[in-house]
Amino acid sequence: MDTDSRDVNIVVQSLLDCVGEESNITNAISPSIYMAPSTLRNLSPSSFQPRVVSIGPLHRADENLQLFEGRKAVYVQSLWRHSKVYQEGQTFTQMLTTCVKKVAGSIEKIKACYADKSSYSDIELATMMVMDASFILQFICSGLDDSGSNKLRDSYVPYDLVLLENQIPFFVLNDVFECTISKFEKDQSLTEFIRPLLKYTNLVEGKHKPGSHTNYDHVLGCLHQCYKPKSDIRSHFPRSTIHSAVELDRAGVKFKPNEIVAWPLAMEANLYRCSCIFWFLSKPTFRMPTLRINHFTELVFRNLIAYEQLSMVQPYVTSYARAMDMLIDTHEDIAKLVSSKVIVNHLGSNEEAATMINKICKEVVWEQFFYGKELKKLDNHFNGYWPRKIVKLSRTYFNSPWNIIALFAGIILFVLAVVQTVFTVKSTGN
Repeated sequence: MDTDSRDVNIVVQSLLDCVGEESNITNAISPSIYMAPSTLRNLSPSSFQPRVVSIGPLHRADENLQLFEGRKAVYVQSLWRHSKVYQEGQTFTQMLTTCVKKVAGSIEKIKACYADKSSYSDIELATMMVMDASFILQFICSGLDDSGSNKLRDSYVPYDLVLLENQIPFFVLNDVFECTISKFEKDQSLTEFIRPLLKYTNLVEGKHKPGSHTNYDHVLGCLHQCYKPKSDIRSHFPRSTIHSAVELDRAGVKFKPNEIVAWPLAMEANLYRCSCIFWFLSKPTFRMPTLRINHFTELVFRNLIAYEQLSMVQPYVTSYARAMDMLIDTHEDIAKLVSSKVIVNHLGSNEEAATMINKICKEVVWEQFFYGKELKKLDNHFNGYWPRKIVKLSRTYFNSPWNIIALFAGIILFVLAVVQTVFTVKSTGN
């Protein structure tokens, strides 16, 4: 009996060593900075790998990123010398000491933010945090303007700053911000200051901004906040077939840019019912966000989706990507959405854009979907009598140029036959 009791105590202690005491669990900080899951990383390794600059400890040892460390130091020096002008009576060393003390005081909190524990000492980690936060602030200050345009040649850097694995805690960035930028931009919060970066890396067009608070996980988390609706939205999974953009267009659905400001990712179906006699006056519209597709769109999508998969945040971006995957099957769907101005394709190839959209949600867990109701409306319209007839007619006679030519040739021959018959009847009567 004593042996059994001793074994139980050993097991209990082993479990406590793994998960911690109850008090420690209650006060623990959930990690918010992760390495991307291998299921997602293997699909597109370059989407998670920094190209120019390493931020935080996860990619610090990457030899390909060491060259930029010298340039990073120049940015950091520029920020602190600029800040010193506005802080009379303090030397450069005194200012830096104040900031380092602030960051070092949160070192345990900082380490808790990383799911993968690094081998760096507390001193190395604190140094890294101050350097990287200073670089981010100075890069935004000197490299991006209010419109979100990049004034520098470092076009990769803004996208390096929104990688899931390339983050520092937002509270660290805010601490350094308060020691530097806020000294000469007293009325500006950190979230307002980094807005040019959010504009530059934003997926959809429009005025989107996070709240003025600083309770975000990191820069990527702040970008994710831009896609959050003002009020909660219930999840509804589709129970019927989701038709492609081309099929919906053949059924009379018109695609238009979204004008809803309550939710930047909103999709809304507006169906105007008319009687059977005046069915042709019905002009159903489907409003969507205007998606900007370029060579970095997949990167931003994948990092936001990975963040949603790993964190306790609502999967708004995952849901939007899934809806776009349903609407887009081929390059013809991309072409239709481009002509409707709900997609701006900077890739040049509609085929490439369609392929990117179709593979973006592969291996992604589908837990919630926020467009089920609107897509159900489109399905109901599509299955109506006249829309189905129109789609059938389009597929039969307008699916290729030769069919269209044959149709018009048949019509012309029919008209000529009728005319000939009329003249024959008239001549016989005379």
